[in-house]
Amino acid sequence: MLDLEVVPERSLGNEQWEFALGMPLAQAISILQKHCRIIKNVQVLYSEQTPLSHDLILNLTQDGIKLLFGACNQRLKVIEVYDLSKVKLKYCGVHFNTQAIAPTIEQIDQSFGATHPGVYNAAEQLFHLNFRGLSFSFQLDSWNEAPKYEPNFAHGLASLQIPHGATVKRMYISAGNNLQDTKAPVMPLACFLGNVYAECVDVLRDGVGPLGLRLRLLTAGCGPGVMADAKVRAVERNIYFGDSCQDVLSALGSPHKVFYKSEDKMKIHSPSPHKQVPSKCNDYFFNYFTLGVDLLFDSSTHLVKKFWDQIQELLGHPMEKPVVLHRSSSANNTNPFGSTFCFGLQRMIFEVMQNNHIASVTLYGAPRPSSRARTEAIGH
Repeated sequence: MLDLEVVPERSLGNEQWEFALGMPLAQAISILQKHCRIIKNVQVLYSEQTPLSHDLILNLTQDGIKLLFGACNQRLKVIEVYDLSKVKLKYCGVHFNTQAIAPTIEQIDQSFGATHPGVYNAAEQLFHLNFRGLSFSFQLDSWNEAPKYEPNFAHGLASLQIPHGATVKRMYISAGNNLQDTKAPVMPLACFLGNVYAECVDVLRDGVGPLGLRLRLLTAGCGPGVMADAKVRAVERNIYFGDSCQDVLSALGSPHKVFYKSEDKMKIHSPSPHKQVPSKCNDYFFNYFTLGVDLLFDSSTHLVKKFWDQIQELLGHPMEKPVVLHRSSSANNTNPFGSTFCFGLQRMIFEVMQNNHIASVTLYGAPRPSSRARTEAIGH
C-alpha cells in the first residue's frame, strides 16, 4: 500500500517520486514506468471522438488514484483519491488516513484545522468541504436533508452537523479555491529536470510555403549564486530548411534521441520510384521530445529536410484525395488509433485521425542557400 504525503495546491507523493500539479503527462508516465513493480494496473482514459474537450486521465486502479490532465496542454490539473481504503495519506508528516486511522470529519478537523462552511449536494448525497487547493467529499447516505450550519466554536467542523464518524469518500488536490473551474498551473521548476519546453511553435512562411519554424522555448534558468534565484526563462530560436545539423544543435541543443530512417513507405507515391537509386546512407531524425518536434536530415548533405509538429486545427482545403497511412513498427504491429489520412497542401502534409483531429503536420521545402541569404519571414 502506498504511503503518500498530501501537499495542498501542489502535489501527492513520497520521498522517491511526486505527482505535481502542472507536471507534463509524459513525466507522470515516466514515473509510473519506473515504479511499475509497485504501481500496477494503470488505465489510460480519453475521449476518442472529442479528445480536446475531455480531460485525459491516468487511473491508478490498484491505489484508488486518478490523475486528470488538461486536454490541450496535457499538464496535471487535478489529483483525485477516490478510494481512501487503498492508500495511506499524511499531511505535514502526520497520518490522517491509514488502516488504523479512519478519515472521519473529526480527523480532518484535527489534521487540517478550520475552513469555511462546506457545500451539500443533495443529488450525490455528498458534503464537500473545501480548503485552498484541497477538497474532501463526505458520503451522507443516511441523511434525508442537507446538514445545517450552526456555529459552535467549541466543536470546530463538527458544528456543521455532519453525522458523527462520517468518512471521506473522495479527496481532490487542485490549484486555487474552485475545483470545478480549476486549470493546470504553469509547470513547476522542479519538473523541468534540465529539459527545455516549447511554449509555442510558429511556422515561418513566404508566399509559396513554409520556410522553417520559430520556437519560443522555456527553461528553468538559474541566477548567479543560489538556487533560490531559479526562475523560468524564455528564449526564441529559428530553424530553417537547409540548416546543418550543427546549426540545429547550436540553436536547440542536443536532441533526446537520434533515429535513422530504415525505409520510406511513401516512396511509391513519388515519380518513377523504380528508377530511384537506393541511397548508401539512411536519412536520420533529431527527436526533441519535450518540444514536440522531429527534424529530418538528408544523409548526404546533413541538412534539414522536414519538420514534424503537432497542432490542433486544420488549415486550408486540400484539392486531392488523401493517402491512407497505418503506423506500425517491427516491435509493435498494433495501432490503437487505426489508420490515418494524409492531406497535402502548400508544402505541408496534415495527418488526420478518424475523429477528424490532427495527429501531426509535416512541413517540407527546398534547402535554403545559406543563413546570410535568408529573407525575413512572417510568422503565421
